[in-house]
Amino acid sequence: MDFFLTVLVMVVILALAWRFLGSYMAAVYTGRVHFLGFAERPTYRLLGVDPEGEQTWQRYAASLIIYSGVAIGLLYLLQRIQGALPWNPAHMHAVAPALAFNTAVSFVSNTNWQNYAGESTMSYFTQMTGLAVQNFVSASVGIAVAIALIRGFARKGSPTIGNFWVDLTRGVYYILLPISFVFALIFVGQGAMQTMGAYAHVHNTLNGVSQTIPRGPVASQETIKELGTNGGGFFNANGASPFENPTGLTNLLSVCLILSIPFALTYTFGKMVGSLRQGVAVLAAMLVLFGAWLGFTSYAQHGPNPAVAAAGVVHQPGGSLQGVETRFGATQSALYNVASTQTSTGSVNSSADAYNPMGGFGMLTGMMLGEVSPGGVGSGMYTILLFALVAVFLGGLMVGRTPEYLGKKIQAREVKLAAIGVLVMPVTVVVLTAIAAATPMGRAGPLNAGPHGFSEILYAFTSQGNNNGSAFAGLSGNTLFYNVAGAAAMLMGRFAVIVPVLALAGTLASKNVVPAGAGTFRTDSGLFVVLLIGVILIVGGLTFFPAVSLGPLVEQFSHGRFF
Repeated sequence: MDFFLTVLVMVVILALAWRFLGSYMAAVYTGRVHFLGFAERPTYRLLGVDPEGEQTWQRYAASLIIYSGVAIGLLYLLQRIQGALPWNPAHMHAVAPALAFNTAVSFVSNTNWQNYAGESTMSYFTQMTGLAVQNFVSASVGIAVAIALIRGFARKGSPTIGNFWVDLTRGVYYILLPISFVFALIFVGQGAMQTMGAYAHVHNTLNGVSQTIPRGPVASQETIKELGTNGGGFFNANGASPFENPTGLTNLLSVCLILSIPFALTYTFGKMVGSLRQGVAVLAAMLVLFGAWLGFTSYAQHGPNPAVAAAGVVHQPGGSLQGVETRFGATQSALYNVASTQTSTGSVNSSADAYNPMGGFGMLTGMMLGEVSPGGVGSGMYTILLFALVAVFLGGLMVGRTPEYLGKKIQAREVKLAAIGVLVMPVTVVVLTAIAAATPMGRAGPLNAGPHGFSEILYAFTSQGNNNGSAFAGLSGNTLFYNVAGAAAMLMGRFAVIVPVLALAGTLASKNVVPAGAGTFRTDSGLFVVLLIGVILIVGGLTFFPAVSLGPLVEQFSHGRFF
């Protein structure tokens, strides 16, 4: 499909999702939708939850942490005993302890970082009852946290921010399951694999060569992988595999699924706070950043690959095809990978490690902004709202009065919580990258020397610290060091941000609304959008510029040209 036609269709689909999915999600989380009550009610009885009882932010956070801890333990156990469980036609053995721990943390934190190849490590039972279940639930957790923060802005003098178990359940039942089911049928119709049959063994009688072709229940996991911005592939090739992503239509739908909920949540935000202009302002900031990074990365991928050019191979006008699935080409691959890395999805349809240095720079720096353009399901929304609070604080300083956002005074406690939430990721990434680069265990991971090897380390911890999951695949991550350090990055990137966000939701919900005055800094204007984008760029640029200077920038300049 022509790239410009693809973009046009994508914009139309996402515009419809923004309006109608965004409105529907607002109805779901304000309790105006009940058509699945027959499934909800037994779930609440099983959990021992009163759906009418709301929680303070402390109880909401405690419920989330307890659930996540139990989920990590159960998923770890499932991997360790998978050899004794059914639906294991390839006879997979127990997953090694460090890898099982890393994978459990990865899927519960909505990261889906994979230090393994799914077709040679995980049984059907583990894939379906462990990893796929977390694809739904971890995504719902992210949306629930974003909704809790939105309630903090919308409520006045309230001691509560909702009920975690209700938000979790409704997110799965009313949003993620129905959409995933419908699109799974489309993927199957397009040729995506969906079978419980054993791996196929093929013998070529002409040359005597035998081949084993992995199979499995793929399509049912593919759509939630994208919709929930999870990204973990059933196969090691992920979105480049024709079993997962068979046609141009599934490639387009994958990108739309990735972006739909993160963008639609801005409409939900505007609807719930009573001002769609506020949601549009946040959406505008997301779109500007996404468009800029997509254009930059696509342009970079249409330049010659420096290593290939050095070998005397003449560059073709279709763009760099090193590591690119030829079914999609350089531009479609850049669109898919940028959408994935800008949303904490991490699924890819081409090899990020084989991108041109500045193409890899585009994917890497997109994550370094905090994945707010538009970010993962829920996580992008609550992260950009943290940046918005920092922006209104700076705006308040400029006009010489107490900053306000949506009628709530932003005082010392709110600014401190927002700053903690914004800085957790960069500090985690920089510290762990430095440790890896300074220790023999860390330096043993990259398969490339020099600046590209450093980029592989930096990309890994940036991806894990942002709960993204994509990788420069040249890093050998299945070691004790990288499994443990990566798990630490994923835990910090998820829960050390969520707790300050929920604390912020609690303190905002307890505040009353202050009427706007002549000196109030408007947060639904173009000026605020510019200020918000500036804050995001400054925080990411000041934090990470020294690091990217040692990686993709020096690699590009070492070839004697910038583009």
